[in-house]
Amino acid sequence: MTDPLVLFMPSGKRGRFPVGTPVLDAARSLGVYVESVCGGRATCGRCQIVVQEGSFAKHKIVSSNDHISAKGPKEERYERVRGLAEGRRLSCSATIQGDLVIDVPQDTVINAQVVRKSAIDRIIERNPAVQLCYVEVDEPDMHKPLGDLDRLKVMLDKDWGWDNLLVSQYLIPQVQGILRKGNWGVTAAIHRDLEASRPNIIALWPGLHNEAYGIACDIGSTTIAMHLVSLLSGRIVASSGMQNPQIRFGEDLMSRVSYVMMNPEGREQMTRAVRDAVTELTRKVCAEGGVDPGNVLDAVIVGNPIMHHLFLGIDPTELGQAPFALAVSGSVHTWASDLGLGINTGARIYMLPCIAGHVGADAAGATLSEGPHRQDRMMLLVDVGTNAEIVLGNRNRIVAASSPTGPAFEGAEISSGQRAAPGAIERVRIDPATLEPRFKIIGSDLWSDEPGFDADAERLGITGICGSAIIEVVAEMFLAGIISEDGVVDGSLAARTHRIRQTGRTYSYLLHAGKQEISVTQNDVRAIQLAKSALYAGIKLLMEKLGVDHVDTIRLAGAFGSFIDPKYAMVLGLIPDCDLSEVKAVGNAAGTGALMALLNRDYRREIEATVRRIDKIETALEPRFQQHFVNAMALPNKVDSFPHLAAAVALPEHSPRGDDAGDEATPRRRSREERAARRNRS
Repeated sequence: MTDPLVLFMPSGKRGRFPVGTPVLDAARSLGVYVESVCGGRATCGRCQIVVQEGSFAKHKIVSSNDHISAKGPKEERYERVRGLAEGRRLSCSATIQGDLVIDVPQDTVINAQVVRKSAIDRIIERNPAVQLCYVEVDEPDMHKPLGDLDRLKVMLDKDWGWDNLLVSQYLIPQVQGILRKGNWGVTAAIHRDLEASRPNIIALWPGLHNEAYGIACDIGSTTIAMHLVSLLSGRIVASSGMQNPQIRFGEDLMSRVSYVMMNPEGREQMTRAVRDAVTELTRKVCAEGGVDPGNVLDAVIVGNPIMHHLFLGIDPTELGQAPFALAVSGSVHTWASDLGLGINTGARIYMLPCIAGHVGADAAGATLSEGPHRQDRMMLLVDVGTNAEIVLGNRNRIVAASSPTGPAFEGAEISSGQRAAPGAIERVRIDPATLEPRFKIIGSDLWSDEPGFDADAERLGITGICGSAIIEVVAEMFLAGIISEDGVVDGSLAARTHRIRQTGRTYSYLLHAGKQEISVTQNDVRAIQLAKSALYAGIKLLMEKLGVDHVDTIRLAGAFGSFIDPKYAMVLGLIPDCDLSEVKAVGNAAGTGALMALLNRDYRREIEATVRRIDKIETALEPRFQQHFVNAMALPNKVDSFPHLAAAVALPEHSPRGDDAGDEATPRRRSREERAARRNRS
């Protein structure tokens, strides 16, 4: 007689098992993650499942509650004491009696926390590096003089199969007290990341303890973002972010490296600042989620190479000069207590590997999240920032590089630029007939020409232009004919509108006249051209390395990338031509990658293997960078065609430059562009 067929959802894993097999054992044999802390005693309630009723023709299974054993004494006791939702069963007590389709609920959490913010909408299969194990230890016996800790190890081996255990030093003096406080019943947190490594007891509680959490943290040069996650259910309990306090030492990465080089205490000051910030943010998410920081047992952290090094206490000065040598490029395993993070003393820290000197663990996290290495199509992944990180490839080959875009996209070097904050202009549209603008500001849902906007503007102010609006306003000026394809503001339009105004030998566009006048100057346009040209030149180098003339899909990552309108990014020539439906903002993909590595240690092995086979391209050493840079100064590009974009947007015809700069401007401008290209390469 054929053994019953059991299908687990949502994973879709299936297998045949003898009648009488506990459902929990079947799940574990298939690699389906069903949590159990109590070791099958039916006391923790973590292993709840639901039997699906009906005929599932696709899977050739007829599933019924009659195909699972009736509730036994242990399950009835749990239901009586703790309560069990209708239709729920405890997989440690229920046994297989026939074919089954079993749903593993995503919300099987005792004392469930409220999910305040959701970081992602994907389901991550769980296989964390930390497992909680409840055991009942034999009391001391004068005739069997085995130590308390040794008897604990015996029971962890007998009940859970953990042998050859290491024990965190801080726990050894506490073991006897914990065992007696729990009346010889204790819960141990076992950490094992690598299969080949020895498992480690990192925490111990008296009695049954069923709370274990982890943090996934992305340390950006501007912002630190963090998710607090239940390791037992995979639920995001709380999410938050804060400004990186290192900004006071330098706005961009190289200025922070310079601070370290010029100040003997600089490295220590910045390391202390970022660790204190991570600790403060951990307290914040724990308070928001109602979680004791002592229950945080694991952490995964990503960041660009300089943030990575400073967090670990490594001097980053080697990254400020060729050959941009990393002190450590592989993944890092360390102890939270050594970094003073204020979580459980035995908690572990895992940091994803860095890809190259200026392509860090954050780019590795984004790669893990978006998975170019898992698909056949050619994917371009771009994290736009002061130093853009670029990954291009598919399952056959992946290349990566960084490109020095500078701070223009974040509002620096722009006359009215500012960081994203209430009152900053974030969206812009220009009427090509009248050249009149309309815009939106952060904090208001209204456009500037809609009723009620003036009240919002009075409340919030109109304070400047943030990064997403800088992209849009320059692209809109090009589409409206205010600037030529070479980026020159057309001074002849001053006869048509008061918004074109002369400033010395060049012209500017008046976006808003109010308490604070906001204009886009010729220098602003040039700053954006320089930044976008550096990024595009880096992308073109990677495309040449792979021998491709187009990309199939584009992902814009990072906080700034999330707010870029793909159409305007392409009009500007920030990214290559692509079907606009295939260009998507993916938010904090680096943080999502950290979350994946936190909840499933298999993802750690995946990204470690992937990073080892990524080819790193150093743009500063590529002779073709300068030519690509010069070509990219044009809008959208001097030589590359944009057929997908042209099908969606009415691009201006190739037109002569505005006449404001004089006939002799072309050779002078080309010289400036070439000098700028050389500066960006160096």
